[in-house]
Amino acid sequence: MGRIGAVLIDIDGVLTVSWKALPGTVAAMERLREAGLPLALVTNTTSRTRATIAEKLVGEGFPVSADDILTAPAVTAAHLREHHPGARCLLINTGDVRDDLTGVTLVDEDKEEESGSAHGGAPDVVVLGGAGDAFTYAALNRAFRHVQRGARLVAMHRNMYWRTAAGLDLDTGAFLLGLERAARVEAEITGKPAGSFFATALAHLGATAPHALMVGDDIESDVLAAQRAGLTGVLVRTGKYLPETHRAADGAPDHVIDSFAGLPALLERLGA
Repeated sequence: MGRIGAVLIDIDGVLTVSWKALPGTVAAMERLREAGLPLALVTNTTSRTRATIAEKLVGEGFPVSADDILTAPAVTAAHLREHHPGARCLLINTGDVRDDLTGVTLVDEDKEEESGSAHGGAPDVVVLGGAGDAFTYAALNRAFRHVQRGARLVAMHRNMYWRTAAGLDLDTGAFLLGLERAARVEAEITGKPAGSFFATALAHLGATAPHALMVGDDIESDVLAAQRAGLTGVLVRTGKYLPETHRAADGAPDHVIDSFAGLPALLERLGA
């Protein structure tokens, strides 16, 4: 497979939708494994831990393990440990990812309300994960008040929406924009499209950007962000892909394929 020495692969919308394998994706993954090509599954998914994601994918037939998966929560934990060591963090997230937030001190919302800032109970950092039922008015207003008070704002990603079996659903970015504007701050982004996320994934594989390829269904956060980081970008027409979003994007993907099932053939062409 020539000059491409590693592949980064988004999960939701690329390999699966609502955790069900898309047609041809398992066979394509098996071909990459047979070729011995190093790969990492890089995802902004915030509803499951690396272990539970691996369990779901294996159940669908994908030859992967938890070690192959890099999630936004895991990268967020590393970011908090490095840039906000010892900080008390209020997590607003739909889904339990605490097992991937090693070394992070999380504030219990009930205890935080009981103690209040006068007793040192208020968080130093507000962390936004994935949108869903946890993104209530009360939760977002609590985040707004803490950020106004001086807490730092960290978000695992800026995704505006994602694809489910029922259609497109709003994601964190839709709420984050309003929170940033209301509080007059800019969040620290840890997942895609942050360049540090791609750097972490490449370091995990021992690969360099010029010899790596990123496959995603989000033209901005997956593909163009990867290209800005020096990787080859491949956009798939599955998941959240929309022709109008493709046309309106700030740049052009290096490659566009109908689905992940077509990736092995593309890699062979690039290698040739």
